[in-house]
Amino acid sequence: MLDNVDPFIGTAATDLPRADGLAATWWWPKPQVGNTHPGATSPLGMVSACPYSGAYPTGYGRYAKNTEGVPEEMFDRLKASGFTHFQQSGTGAIRKYYNYVRVTPMTQPLDDLGQSWSLEDERAEPGYYAANLDTGVRCEITVGEKVAVHRYTFPDHHSARVVIDLSCGGLAIDLGRTVPLRAQAESMGHGRAQGTVVMEGIPLSVYLEVDSPGWRQMLWYDRRLIAGGTRLDFDSIRHTTLRPFGMLFMGPARAGQTIEVRMGFSLRGCDQARENLHSACGTGTPAFEAVRARTRASWRDHLGRVQVDGGTPARRTVMATALYHSLIKPCIADDESPNWPGPGPYAFDICTMWDIYKTQMPLLSAIAPDRYGALLESLIRVCEEEGNFPIGYRMARGADRFFRQASALAHTALADAHALNRPGIDWTWALVHMVDDLRRLYGEDFWEHGVVHPITHTLDLSYAHHCTATVARALGDHRLADDLDRRSRDWVNAFDPATGLLRDSEFYEGGKWNYSFRLLHDMRGRIELAGGDRAFVAMLDRFFGYGAAPVRQPGRCPDPAEMAAGYALNRFEGLNNEPDMEVPWAYHYAGRPDRTAEVINSALTWQFGTGPGGLPGNDDSGGLSAWYVWASLGLFPVAGQNLFLVNTPAFERAALRVEGGEFVIETSGHRDGPIGVDGVDRDPAPQYVQSATLNGRPLHGTHLSAADVHHGGRLHLRLGPEPSTWGHGIRPPSLSDSHPKETR
Repeated sequence: MLDNVDPFIGTAATDLPRADGLAATWWWPKPQVGNTHPGATSPLGMVSACPYSGAYPTGYGRYAKNTEGVPEEMFDRLKASGFTHFQQSGTGAIRKYYNYVRVTPMTQPLDDLGQSWSLEDERAEPGYYAANLDTGVRCEITVGEKVAVHRYTFPDHHSARVVIDLSCGGLAIDLGRTVPLRAQAESMGHGRAQGTVVMEGIPLSVYLEVDSPGWRQMLWYDRRLIAGGTRLDFDSIRHTTLRPFGMLFMGPARAGQTIEVRMGFSLRGCDQARENLHSACGTGTPAFEAVRARTRASWRDHLGRVQVDGGTPARRTVMATALYHSLIKPCIADDESPNWPGPGPYAFDICTMWDIYKTQMPLLSAIAPDRYGALLESLIRVCEEEGNFPIGYRMARGADRFFRQASALAHTALADAHALNRPGIDWTWALVHMVDDLRRLYGEDFWEHGVVHPITHTLDLSYAHHCTATVARALGDHRLADDLDRRSRDWVNAFDPATGLLRDSEFYEGGKWNYSFRLLHDMRGRIELAGGDRAFVAMLDRFFGYGAAPVRQPGRCPDPAEMAAGYALNRFEGLNNEPDMEVPWAYHYAGRPDRTAEVINSALTWQFGTGPGGLPGNDDSGGLSAWYVWASLGLFPVAGQNLFLVNTPAFERAALRVEGGEFVIETSGHRDGPIGVDGVDRDPAPQYVQSATLNGRPLHGTHLSAADVHHGGRLHLRLGPEPSTWGHGIRPPSLSDSHPKETR
């Protein structure tokens, strides 16, 4: 898988072939750009490094901020003013976070710092990025979990320099700048320096070593060198008083001479930053190739946890890159929390749970269980220290928690982990936090009235009550479990029985149709409320555009009337956004997995491709890419229910390396379909599951327990060109299966 990854996928505006058939009826309301970056990363590591133009939202690229349609270009070409550290991946609406500690190789005077130069001959692979600046400097970057190593090859010049700007942060858009509150920088001689900047309330420390024999090193402030100075201290910085500052290494360069910059980072001070550097790079010797090789080996290991056979080269490239993007975030740094003392993992860049809890977190649980456990441990610690489970959490103190997106989403991950007997978590203590968190914010109104607006939070909270009830019952607290279970049935209060849809309310990035078909814990009751299988399937068919005419997608700067008309279609958002990404599998609960196969086949064919424009929308920290991975495997995790739904895979054979060994999905009768970038001019015919076996025994239902997958085994699917009766009779489990319907 490693050699098939293309980190440039998703870095540019969406550029896919015009969809045909079902996919042509879907409407994309959100930004048509992946918002990924090609910079150097390590699997779930703390540090990333990337060329910096100041563009939205990662700091890389050419695009301005946008929330709808095709992004406008901020620059007419790819360029960079240097290379920064800590970037988002695939998100939108971030504005000012990260892109700290800019390193700029220059042959120009210090006065030119901040000028951008064209990027040429870009190259990227997992853990490595390289490009030429049009100044003639060849730039290479690699990273480890807590370190970055830069290597610059200079042209012949009498006064080359490497400039470290500690004041840099954020983006070059309105309200996009991050200004340090406090800072200190120290030049220690012999190619060594260190500094700390307090960004968004978090102290970020860097310790660096520069191999530049015969070069001078100095501090600088406001683009002026400080001759003989060894330390800068800023006790209070404001937007109006900020002047750039940092360190500089300067001297003559021969053509082809390389300068290596090794940087260790920590959120717990310069001493720990130095320890992190020396642990990864040793002391005083070139480390670029060693760090690159270790990170590449780590990526090979992580990407090797999913293997696929068959498919076109394009489909394998998209699959490998989707898996890569799924393993960049969240950042998990052991023993680095700036907010609480003591050892233990610190997870940040959870941006946001709303984006990743349905797809990416179950993927991490399956193939990276150790890091997944660290993520959950960190979430519990956040709840202890800050009073709630976060919906979004960054390397920032008390900012932008995204509560209007959703409520109580951590409960789904905790319930799944408990069902799998994950070690290392004090479940009695975790349950205390799960219960307490249900009462906060929107939860208080839900507790008192059984319904809350925005109405989607009613669904979130009823679902979280169900998840918490399963943990409480397993721990033997039946009284608590019964009370939580009763409240979990209040999902019904969110729906209008007259329409079978959610009640009128405000909706975050969608409408009532986008949210009305979520996979609830009581899908049997949900389908009955809609009028039964036939009525429910008819509503889904309308939602997915069966029989509808193709629609026109929003272009650049769409006007409000155009957007309102699009929302009025009440149509599937087509993987361009999160609200309805699990809805294709709702057909399973009505006995129509053939419809799921048709929708997923169209999505995989028309909405993902190779090249920079290969994503249909924001990748959102890997949430969209994880969707692609699961859909291609023919599985979909129902987060919080210890459940997987089964569908037609995109590959002849796939294997997941899981805790119990290997889970294999294999097919017979499989016929590879093309992917959109290969130039198909019609909707390729889907294939349908005719029968299935699990570990050699017939599987008549369309679902597996998560334990079936995590313990390893073999799922065999016999495919054919026509729908079958497989999965029509035995439905995935619902709360109504074993309990009478209740409301209050």
